[in-house]
Amino acid sequence: MHDRNGAPNAFLAEDVRTEKAKLVEATLPVRVDEIVRGQYTAGTELNQPAKGYREEANVDPDSRTETFVAAKLHIENWRWAGAPFYLRTGKRLANRRTEIAVHFKPAPYQIFKNTPMDQLTPNIVRIMVDPEQGMSTQFSVKVPGPIMKLGKVDNTFMYKDFFKEKHNVGYETLLYDCMIGDATLFQRADNIEASWAVVQPAINAWKGGEPEFYAAGSQGPKGADDLLIRDGRKWLPL
Repeated sequence: MHDRNGAPNAFLAEDVRTEKAKLVEATLPVRVDEIVRGQYTAGTELNQPAKGYREEANVDPDSRTETFVAAKLHIENWRWAGAPFYLRTGKRLANRRTEIAVHFKPAPYQIFKNTPMDQLTPNIVRIMVDPEQGMSTQFSVKVPGPIMKLGKVDNTFMYKDFFKEKHNVGYETLLYDCMIGDATLFQRADNIEASWAVVQPAINAWKGGEPEFYAAGSQGPKGADDLLIRDGRKWLPL
């Protein structure tokens, strides 16, 4: 078990990149039964008809290229051992969003005996990256009144409410960093090699077989839902 991962000592390029590399090195190679690949078929996206991937221009009609991946990852270090990490990314989904959702582990015992466990609002922190930037927290509070009843509450902070936003397509920062020699956001060779080692079992397995199909404009393939359902969890809706 790796136990040398932590926060960088300073916000310097090499310190940050070293800790990134340590984290990826501590990530176990993905299990083939814990990763799902999908490919979109014809459907409806934003109320408009959408072609399937194999119907797109310059795409092989028998292509097995994935347009969706969902995976469960395990990080073996003292900080994250035992905490599952679920990742999903895909094209032609119900919505375009980049975010990190942290689901807090529920308490082993609930004092609210008249409220079924599956009806309690889970405590979640959502870090919104794109297209909007901000953070929200979701938790339960007692509904005012004499009856013991819990209700869901959202608390949200959005950057645009406090700071003047400037149009940015994502490359301005990288180009500027290149000009000033700041390598913080760039991947180092050891990080890249460790990342390939994590996904290599899936690459080997996917040399054959078909991806699981999902309709354009949907939440993704059923296998991605099943990946979480068998752990008693579910994805946040897109």
